[in-house]
Amino acid sequence: MRLRTAAITLAAATLTPFALTAPAAHAATAAVPYDFNGDGRTDLAIGAPDATVGGHAKAGAVSVVYGGTGGPNTSARTLITQDTAGVPGGAEAGDAFGAAVASADLNTDGYADLLVGVPGEDVTGDTGSGTAVVVWGSKSGLSGARSLFSLFDEDYDHYGQAFATGDFDDDGDPDVAVGSTGPVVLSIVNGPITRTGAHNGGSGSRHDWWSSSPGVTHLTSADAPGDGRGPVVLHGRAAHTGDAATSLADLRIGNYTDWLQRMPAGYVSAAGDIDGDGHPDFAVGNDRETSADAEGAKGGKVTVVYGGPEGLDADRAPLVLTQDTAGVPGASETGDRFGSGVDLGDIDGDGYADLAVGAAGENGGAGAVTVLYGSASGLTTGGAQYYTQNTAGVPGASEDGDLFGTRVVLTDHTGDGRADLSLSAPGENSGDGSVWSLRGSATGLTATGSLSFGTGTTGVSATGTPHLGSVLGG
Repeated sequence: MRLRTAAITLAAATLTPFALTAPAAHAATAAVPYDFNGDGRTDLAIGAPDATVGGHAKAGAVSVVYGGTGGPNTSARTLITQDTAGVPGGAEAGDAFGAAVASADLNTDGYADLLVGVPGEDVTGDTGSGTAVVVWGSKSGLSGARSLFSLFDEDYDHYGQAFATGDFDDDGDPDVAVGSTGPVVLSIVNGPITRTGAHNGGSGSRHDWWSSSPGVTHLTSADAPGDGRGPVVLHGRAAHTGDAATSLADLRIGNYTDWLQRMPAGYVSAAGDIDGDGHPDFAVGNDRETSADAEGAKGGKVTVVYGGPEGLDADRAPLVLTQDTAGVPGASETGDRFGSGVDLGDIDGDGYADLAVGAAGENGGAGAVTVLYGSASGLTTGGAQYYTQNTAGVPGASEDGDLFGTRVVLTDHTGDGRADLSLSAPGENSGDGSVWSLRGSATGLTATGSLSFGTGTTGVSATGTPHLGSVLGG
């Protein structure tokens, strides 16, 4: 049963669609998100919104490392900033280019495109209005760009601080959900989005039960092609307490009435089919202590919520995981930040999505990642794995403040049909930041053949503290 949330007000009705100048033909086969060159391997987008560009502090950068048979191929990468030829605007201090990334085949040409958030951008004299950029995929990789349409530029700030993509209105074209602050905290840009065409309309919403200051801070799409639904997880803060507030939204419901189902509160989330029943399940990470968030936990927690035909499965109790849960490695300690990063993907190729959980504060901020496996009965703790920089085969060594596991991504970089684990430690090397990638296999995740690379390899300037990997997409 869909829960009714009364304290939702409409910021703007669906806009009258504008005709595209040259509608794009649908691709014969939809491109996999983050496969920018169409080679069947997903690529890794690494955001460094604190990077210095052209002498401008915190202008921001994104480095894309393309997938290869051995994982991310560090000899094949594209560095993108607002000083890159063809990218709108120019690098300026505080723009935070790369504060959010997402991917979809927005122009339906068979190659995934990259969305980059620039929430600190000043637009037409409006300080911090924010913008978003689409960088186009092609057989040779990423090149060329345009700005994503901003439909309510006078009613929000920090546009582009969060993204999700999917066919939210079930019309066969990919759409984009954009988070922001201010009166309008969520915008939907209707697809397709072409290189030169006019926009195709959109809509927006405000949430009176959310604080407009942080706005929508994180978005997770659970859209599946042809399922007739457009579920997206919305993350923000409660208006009166500042605690995390999380809901599942069905974006097909254009009048924004009865469109939300409340979820366990957290700051990040991931979607995937853990039990193989054909419905997306959700992992919600809340890495806060109870002193900082009423729904937090000592050392942090992750809540798994199982999906059903109408969104969330009301007949199945959520699974709450901490490092004190039987079978989960370690122990819950104040400041562990278990749940700082979460993602779902099929590591062993058995048809069930598995869960990677980052604990960026583990062991004095050195950080750790835990992997749990899916099954027909749901997520299990049997056979759980635990990784730090001190794990055999993992490059580097654990040091206080590395923040290993701040972000985690499960996706197939090698093209073998199994998800690999990429993760970041933005505190590595005094704030330069680094990224690791470990291989998936039929027997689970393995550190054999794992990779690590930092600013020098990705092309991001080490000036200041770029915090490479504070944002990951793949």
